[in-house]
Formats: sequence, structure tokens, C-alpha cells
Amino acid sequence: MKHLFLTVVAVLFTVVGYAQNGLNDKGDNIIGTYLTDRGGSKSKVRVTKNADGTYNAQVIWVENALDANGNKRKDVKNPDKELRSVDVDKIVLVDGLHYIPEDKCWGDAKIYDPTKGFRVSVSAEFESANKLKLRGTILGMGVTLYWTRIDK
Repeated sequence: MKHLFLTVVAVLFTVVGYAQNGLNDKGDNIIGTYLTDRGGSKSKVRVTKNADGTYNAQVIWVENALDANGNKRKDVKNPDKELRSVDVDKIVLVDGLHYIPEDKCWGDAKIYDPTKGFRVSVSAEFESANKLKLRGTILGMGVTLYWTRIDK
């Protein structure tokens, strides 16, 4: 889960290269499915658009989704006790991500780290056509992650 978080944070951050290629010119460009690989732990995240025009990022597959007993792992560190029974391959990592046209990036949202059970501010920007850079920050310190687009 630690690897998943770091990958997710990297995917949703800012990169000037994508803006130069027009990839950061439209909010809907972020929609798609991404592969994350952090320290050998792979997962897939799908970014979708909400009715209000914001975007969500939800885990849809985790390479190591089963525990030692063969049971689906759960989001046990979630601060919301009602969400602790959510399967690891169904965790919503980002809810309400906004596209910021003047900055040609996505932000004004929090990203959830299921390995630690907390949320941090996130921004995202494409570095290239298939590489989304995410930056998660808390108290001025941050982590950069990268997600690789595998499907639109």
C-alpha cells in the first residue's frame, strides 16, 4: 500500500512538458487508466469525471490484493471507520480534483495514502503523453509520484 500511495501522488502532479505538448490544456485529458509501480508493488488507478466537473481517482486493481490467508486485503488504516472494510482494489484515492486552466494543471484536492491512513494536498500535471506527475504535500514537504497511462 505504501508503494501505491507514492505512485498515486506522483501521478497527479505538475510538469511543464505536458503543457508544452497540449496535454495539460484540457481538464478531461486526465481521464483514463494508469499503472503505478512503486518499489515493485503494482496497481491500476482509473481517473473519471464527476457530474460537477471535478475528477476522481480510484484503485481498480492491486497486484498483491490478497493477504496470507487468501482473503482480500482491506483499507484498515482509513481514519473513517466506515471505510475500513473497503477492498484495497476499490479505494478512492482522490475525490474532487479540479482542473485549473490558468495553471494548466489539476489540484485543489487531497490524495489519500492508504499505507499511512491520511490525506495530503495534491496537484497533477502531465510530463509526457503517457506520464502523469503527481505531487503530494503536507506542511510544505512533499512526495512526487508518476503514473503511466495505459488506457484512455
